[in-house]
Amino acid sequence: MKQAHINPFLLTGYESSEYFCDRKTETEKLRNALRNGRNITLISPRRMGKTGLIHHVFNSFNGDKNVTCIYIDIYHTNSLSDFVKLLANTVTGSVDTKSQKIISKIFSFFKSIRPALVADNISGIPKLTFDFAISQTEESLKEIFDYLSLSGKLCFIAIDEFQQITDYAEKGVEALLRSYVQQLNNVHFIFSGSRKHIMERLFASASRPFYQSSQMLQLSEINKNEYQKFAVKLFLKANKITDSNIFDWIYSKVNGHTWYVQMMLNRLFSLACKKYDISVAEMVLNEILMENEATYQTYCKLITEKQLSLLKAIAAENMITQPTSNVFIDKYRLGAASSIKTALTSLLDKELIFENNGNYRVYDCFFSIWLSKIKI
Repeated sequence: MKQAHINPFLLTGYESSEYFCDRKTETEKLRNALRNGRNITLISPRRMGKTGLIHHVFNSFNGDKNVTCIYIDIYHTNSLSDFVKLLANTVTGSVDTKSQKIISKIFSFFKSIRPALVADNISGIPKLTFDFAISQTEESLKEIFDYLSLSGKLCFIAIDEFQQITDYAEKGVEALLRSYVQQLNNVHFIFSGSRKHIMERLFASASRPFYQSSQMLQLSEINKNEYQKFAVKLFLKANKITDSNIFDWIYSKVNGHTWYVQMMLNRLFSLACKKYDISVAEMVLNEILMENEATYQTYCKLITEKQLSLLKAIAAENMITQPTSNVFIDKYRLGAASSIKTALTSLLDKELIFENNGNYRVYDCFFSIWLSKIKI
């Protein structure tokens, strides 16, 4: 039997619905889209919980033997060949059993991909891996999608950080993928991404191949009341009592950003306490800021003085809707609006800030709190 986590406020991975908070509406939208043959695009800032949501949705299909769920994260891929290799190693064999008969079938099916059985470095158990000639990348991709189509099984594939394909050196990647995706009747996709402006260009621009090819879903913060019920329940289960105001304080401090709420709750839960109040939460937050201070100082040294001034000003406001307005610029003595526009673009590209529905915030909530406290 799999041992349960001692700390129920998970920071990585997915365990079960017991440790997953709310997202009932989003879960149903994803399930409904996949079940009814619609691809869906899921967009949210990093650490908002989109990957956990995908695994939660896939977990809900565990009892359905007619469905195969496949998840790949392409964040670290740099080319179409990287993408194809990752896809091949994740997808191939997933719609079959790993019997010797099936392995032989796979070896004979793929012509451009070279399958190989290698021993796992840790367990020593043989596993199937794939390689291919760089010149045959497109042919390999076609074989993978043909393999999925001919399997006849209903497959749901989540491609996380999908915006990464726009950084590939190869031309026509979007059109190539779209041409295969639209031909698959038994395979439906979740295209997940954290860079909103790129994902929206990919799927909402009439000039792009994926235009209007999927249902759009923007993931925002978990409802505060639902999150509080979830947290209180888990604390009480461990005979720990929380002050009625402590969750409001945490949620407000980190703007309801899922991972940062989880981190605060995880650290609080780990303390040898039976009762918690806001003073304990403040102590935990200060510890986190101190632990990361060297990293935050490095961030500050890697950007220009103008960018740092703007970053500090946004942190001081917590959220700003008009970063080039005279009121904001004059309040923080930021200089010319043209230079602020340049600094804003650079901070967005560096992912030190993000924009959501016209609101700009520092990406790292803890970094934002640290910036608002210190003088540089």
